[in-house]
Amino acid sequence: MTLPMFLQHLVNALSLGSLYALIAIGYTMVYGILRLINFAHGDIFMLGGYFAFYLITTFFLPWWVAFVLAVAFTAMLGIGLERVAYRPLRNSPRISVMISAIGASFLIENLATVIFGGRQKGFPIPAFFNKLIKIGGATDPSRTVTIVTISAVIPLITIALLAILLWVVNKTKTGMAMRAVSTDLDAARLQAIDVDKTISFTFGIGSLMAAIGGILWSLKYPQLNPTMGIMPGLKCFIAAVLGGIGNITGAVLGGFLLGFLEIMIIAFLPTLTGYRDAFAFIVLILVLLFKPSGLLGKNQIEKV
Repeated sequence: MTLPMFLQHLVNALSLGSLYALIAIGYTMVYGILRLINFAHGDIFMLGGYFAFYLITTFFLPWWVAFVLAVAFTAMLGIGLERVAYRPLRNSPRISVMISAIGASFLIENLATVIFGGRQKGFPIPAFFNKLIKIGGATDPSRTVTIVTISAVIPLITIALLAILLWVVNKTKTGMAMRAVSTDLDAARLQAIDVDKTISFTFGIGSLMAAIGGILWSLKYPQLNPTMGIMPGLKCFIAAVLGGIGNITGAVLGGFLLGFLEIMIIAFLPTLTGYRDAFAFIVLILVLLFKPSGLLGKNQIEKV
């Protein structure tokens, strides 16, 4: 493999890993607060892409306005999902909440199929995100690394959002409330923290991240369908487990590692392309066997 080809794969791996990291943040935030795996997170990701699509193609809004509104709508939907599907079961056994999450996932997928249709739709890509950046020998294509603008934008957005989120969690009163609820929900109530408001805010932020991830995914892989969130959602859950679910930085690290693993294995062993999705599940099994807390996670005692 030549150096330009390796660099090309490296760029692709960085872009895919950034997408996984962005979506994994939502999983890890909700788990960190409620010890709940939000199985509908991948479907929230899908809705972000669909909202942006219809705002552009039906309401003819500028792409940047459509993206902002799509993210806002999806965040509100995530908050509504928490109030309807999860809040009434907060004091119920964990299995009841998990079943509710799975049911919410199936409900969203089937509603999306009825409302949006089951046929794939091509996502409209603004010209800015489709430009080619060529690095290297202009006269010799074999020595040139070609980068699509969206592949360069995705890591920048992920890093910027991670920095903002870490500032919110570590430096603001809302972040302090989130950390208090994560540590001990009952003790947080005794400290006059509005637990319901804090949890809703967490779901809103997680859904916002999923919506941004869904829009960026649609720009990079411009095909929409109601089940598009299933596999990315599962892989981002695996990324969160790999990094240490409940740890924001760990989720980002797990996303990057999983993206690099997928791309590089296919790059060096192209005959295994058909088994690309299987690698993520192999990683999950290995992590659960040898380091269940993940790379940056901490061992915790489950409360009965």
